[in-house]
Amino acid sequence: MSEKEKTTRKEIAAGKTLKNLMADYFHEMDEAAKTGSKKIAWCSSVGPAELLRGMGFLVFYPENHGAMLGATRMATDLIPYANALGYSPDICSYLTCDVGSYLQKKTPLTRAYNIESVPKPDVLVFNTNQCRDVQDWFAWYSRELNVPLIGVHTHRDIGDIGEYQIKDIANQIEELVPELEAVSGEKFDMDRFKEAVGYSRRTSELWRACLESAAAIPSPWTFFDATIHMAPAVVARGTKEGVEYYELLLPELQERGKNGVAAVDGERHRLYWEGMPIWGKLRPLSEQLAVLRACVVASTYCNSWIYDQLDSDEPFESMAVAYTELFIVRDEPYKEQYITDCYHKFQFNGIIFHDAKTCPNNSNNRYGMPERLSETLGIPVLSINGDLCDLRCYSEEQAKTNIEAFIEQLEEE
Repeated sequence: MSEKEKTTRKEIAAGKTLKNLMADYFHEMDEAAKTGSKKIAWCSSVGPAELLRGMGFLVFYPENHGAMLGATRMATDLIPYANALGYSPDICSYLTCDVGSYLQKKTPLTRAYNIESVPKPDVLVFNTNQCRDVQDWFAWYSRELNVPLIGVHTHRDIGDIGEYQIKDIANQIEELVPELEAVSGEKFDMDRFKEAVGYSRRTSELWRACLESAAAIPSPWTFFDATIHMAPAVVARGTKEGVEYYELLLPELQERGKNGVAAVDGERHRLYWEGMPIWGKLRPLSEQLAVLRACVVASTYCNSWIYDQLDSDEPFESMAVAYTELFIVRDEPYKEQYITDCYHKFQFNGIIFHDAKTCPNNSNNRYGMPERLSETLGIPVLSINGDLCDLRCYSEEQAKTNIEAFIEQLEEE
C-alpha cells in the first residue's frame, strides 16, 4: 500500500471506555472464580442471559472467547487439539479453538488482562437458536468439568411465528429457574429478573440506534467498528453498564453523522456484510475497503444482539419472542425480506456474503439467496470463502482480488 493509498483510521472516543468496561468485566469474573464470591454461568451468546443476571450470576460467553481467539489469530494453532479428540475440522471453529485453548491452557485473556484462564463455570446454559454446536460444545465442558448442563431448544426455519412456539420457549426458560436456584443457593427474585430484562431492552434500543446511525451518508462508522463496539451488547446485557456504554457511544455517532464525518474518506460505495466476521482479518479487510472508498454500512451479524422486544412486564414471554424472532432462526423468505428492508434503510449498492466454512448456520449464500437478492434489488453481490476463526479456510490474496474486481464492477454500474 503506497503512502497515497494509506487511510487514517478515525478512532471512536468511546473506545477508551469500552476497554475499561471489558477489563472490569473479565477481572470481576476472575476474582469471583478465585474466591467463590459469586456464581458463574457460561451462556451461549443468544442464551437466557437476562434470567442469569437476574438470578445473581456473573455470565461468561465462550463464543466471545472464541472471537477473541480468532481476532488474536491464536485459533488456527489450537483447533487441531480439539480435532484430535474427534471433533471434526468442519464444525464450529469457535467450539474447536475454545476446546483447544482449554487443553493447551492458552487464552488471549492473559495478554490482554493478565488473567491466567477463563473462569470455571458453576453451570452451563445454552440455547440452540444458533445451532446444535453450542449444545455439544457445552456438553463437552459438562463432562470435562463435572458441571450441570441446562438449556433451551428453539424451533428453527420459522416463517410466521406461532403462539405455541412462543409459549413453548417461555415455558422452557421458566423451567430453568429451579435448576438455577439449586446452583445459586438463592431463591428466584422476580423484581431483580425484571430489572435485568429492562436493562437488556434499553441496551438493545440504544444499540439499534447506534447501528442505524450508519444510514447517514456518509456513514459515521463501519461494520468493522461495530464488531468491536458490540461487545457490551453481548457480554453486558442485563446490566446498567451496558446501558451506560451505549448512552455514551450513541451521541458521538450521531454528532459525526450530523457533521458529515465519514468513517471512510470519500465514501463512494456502501456495502452490506452478510454472515460472520473473519475475526483474524478484520483490519486488512477494513483497510482494503477504505482504500477502495467502500464502506460496509450494515450487517445481519451486528443486528443479532438487538432484543428490543423484551418487556419487563412479561419477562419470560418477551424473552421467548426476542430469541425466536432472531434472524438465524428464520426461513429463507424472511431473511431475504429482512435484507431487502435493510437495503432501503441503508441505501447500499452491493452485498458481500461470507461463506464461513465451519458455520453453515450463519452462511446464507449456499442456496441461491445472493442471486435472488441481486435480481430483486438490482445490485451486484459477491461471495467470499473463509471462516470465523480458522484462517486455513481463507485465502487472503484470492479474497483481495475478488473484492477489487467487485468494486470495479460497482464503479461501472
